[in-house]
Amino acid sequence: MLVHIPQVLTAEELAHIHRALEAADWVDGKVTAGDQSAKAKQNLQVPENSAASRELGEIVLRALGRSPLFTSAVLPLRVFPPLFNRYDMGMVFHAHVDNAIRAVTGGGGRIRTDVSSTLFLTPPEDYDGGELVIEDTYGTQTVKLPAGDMIVYPSTSLHRVNAVTRGSRWGSFFWTQSMIKDDGQRRLLFDMDMAIIQARQALPDDHPSVLGLTACYHNLMRMWCEL
Repeated sequence: MLVHIPQVLTAEELAHIHRALEAADWVDGKVTAGDQSAKAKQNLQVPENSAASRELGEIVLRALGRSPLFTSAVLPLRVFPPLFNRYDMGMVFHAHVDNAIRAVTGGGGRIRTDVSSTLFLTPPEDYDGGELVIEDTYGTQTVKLPAGDMIVYPSTSLHRVNAVTRGSRWGSFFWTQSMIKDDGQRRLLFDMDMAIIQARQALPDDHPSVLGLTACYHNLMRMWCEL
């Protein structure tokens, strides 16, 4: 399931992140790549254990916390601390699949990567190329979003970032271990949650249809949830 989440960040948050990234140190993005991904990856990254990365990551995590669409689509259990990257002219990330398990620095344990997220930080008119291309059972999707918008998709997907041919593309990326491991089950729960929201807009909260849908949603969560 691929879901576009608009306006995750406010204009003020975006401006603050840009100022911090302009002053940040950047290193070769291969530092967080696995053996296979390292051969495909050509970009720059803010070191994940740096003060800048931690501070900006907290801003992103707070933004996720106020996004009901992210919660509904991802059903997060644990979120990997957000990382920050950039693609300057000629930089590219060829087709790859994200590592299944990620170790959190600083003794934070490990998470299973169920859902991948890319948060766009640069307006699309400021650069050419740099599209995120995702291939899965829903077909091939090409994604290039406004600054502050985010795309979430299954970490099992084959994906790539096309070469930047003008300007520079900045973004934040991270992974989430979901309470619902199976993407098909997450999709069903997401569709049901959207239907419940629509039903509540059209019907009283105590209408039998609203109550029945809500009961089914929570009973499926109880059946499938992993904590």
